[in-house]
Amino acid sequence: MEPSFALLGLVVGVLVGATGVGAGSLVTPALALAGVPPAVAVGTDLAYAAVSKSAGALAHRVQHTLDLRVAGLLALGSVPAAGLTVLLLAATDAHHKSAFITGALALALVLTAMALLGGRVLLATLSARCDPWIAPLRTPLTVAAGALLGLLVTVSSVGAGALAAMFLVALYPTMPAVRIAGTDIAHAVPLTLVAGLGHFWLGTVNLGIAANLLVGSVPGIVAGSLLAGRLPDALVRRLLAFVLLLAGARLALASF
Repeated sequence: MEPSFALLGLVVGVLVGATGVGAGSLVTPALALAGVPPAVAVGTDLAYAAVSKSAGALAHRVQHTLDLRVAGLLALGSVPAAGLTVLLLAATDAHHKSAFITGALALALVLTAMALLGGRVLLATLSARCDPWIAPLRTPLTVAAGALLGLLVTVSSVGAGALAAMFLVALYPTMPAVRIAGTDIAHAVPLTLVAGLGHFWLGTVNLGIAANLLVGSVPGIVAGSLLAGRLPDALVRRLLAFVLLLAGARLALASF
């Protein structure tokens, strides 16, 4: 039992349950900066996220705050992309190249921070104005967004939260924020499960660390799901973005 990892899991769990954001974008850089090999940090986070987000998805399902059809469309793109990315990592041995994983993680953190700072209201407003052009392509665009997420998440474990939420806001501008959070988490379950199993096959999962994270995150994500829509969303997102930018900068320097 490592109390520090359990506490990290608790904090991240609350954030994930409440906003749909936070798991990979906080856990993976925290592990990497603590000295865990980058590929192991990615794989371990994916393995733990598959279980912890299942608890969050169940909580949102009970509250009827998720859209299973939309989550399924995202998974239709992300799950095959995750499987293909694992095979590509194995074929190129890229998961053993710390600089590559660290660089990809740094890029994913910066993109996530930008998504957090972008502003959901502005994005939803712009998307609503373009809806006549988006509507006929909404289904294939959702699948394509899932495929992009599958690639990014499998390499860095980051993106299933804030970036997925950004895509959902852009493609479904009238969807309530709490429903976006629930749909985001529901989609992350099959994605992180497939990507996590892939990393387990690659040998980049530390089950001991994952178990410690779960001790804190499972109750945390259930509690966070009950707080969804009640926390000051703008403040939480700005603080997360600031932390992610700092972590991204440190990891970017470490990759050179």
